[in-house]
Amino acid sequence: MNGDERFMAERKPEWLKIKLNTGENFKELKRMMRGKTLHTVCEEARCPNIYECWANRTATFMILGDLCTRACRFCAVKTGLPTELDLAEPERVAEATEQMGLTHVVVTSVARDDLKDGGALVFAKTIQAIRKRTPLCSIEVLIPDFLGNWDALKVVMDAKPDILNHNVETVERLSDRVRSKAKYNRTLELLAKSKEFQPKVPTKSSIMIGVGETTEEIIATMDDLRQVDVDILTIGQYLQPSPKHLPVKKFYHPDEFARLKEEGLKRGFKHVESGPLVRSSYHAHEQVESAAKAL
Repeated sequence: MNGDERFMAERKPEWLKIKLNTGENFKELKRMMRGKTLHTVCEEARCPNIYECWANRTATFMILGDLCTRACRFCAVKTGLPTELDLAEPERVAEATEQMGLTHVVVTSVARDDLKDGGALVFAKTIQAIRKRTPLCSIEVLIPDFLGNWDALKVVMDAKPDILNHNVETVERLSDRVRSKAKYNRTLELLAKSKEFQPKVPTKSSIMIGVGETTEEIIATMDDLRQVDVDILTIGQYLQPSPKHLPVKKFYHPDEFARLKEEGLKRGFKHVESGPLVRSSYHAHEQVESAAKAL
């Protein structure tokens, strides 16, 4: 166990303990990612569900490199100035999706504020490449805010992903402190614009809790997301990835997550995934199926 792992394990309550599963599926998936020089947010963001998801042959691809131009105070992804754009990446993601036999794939990215379109064209080409190879596979994209460039957003939406995901991350009061460059109202506008461009494409967003918000603020954030017709909501516990990141202010009990799920469903979300280890892409395929039944 290295220093970061020891740090992450120190204060966690029992319900946040992770069961390791490094069986053959996990190892095979890791070999495939390395062989195709692909990145996954599972690894880069130190997702606690990597062992479960990889054992079940599901992963979230992270395109546009592994260096983010932002430095959000909750995120473990490396920060820096990217030096190049890999235009062959969409095809490699599509190949991996086909070889894994996926029926639902999630594609996200680092923020690329150095690019005029924020990487929107590469998102679109990735969607198109996956569709060409595996037409029955549903495609979810988890996008950055493109600094409010709605022409860039339209490029992604014109490629018609099956679900558009953009995370609000935290409550309005804490947004500027927690997120780098992102703006709470811009996130809401992006989610609204997505529905304007493609009314039939479901939208999704995520809140991480435990950074100092109140229950009333979480409920208010739900209401804001419903005001822009977000269909799917995920709520998970913030875990401090290193001593340099924001400290955890509170570990929520599973019962509290259950109550938040009830509040979300009352407000009209088609699906709410709420739990200590829930992340934006956790059980993504089940979320899509559940929301589709409610549409």
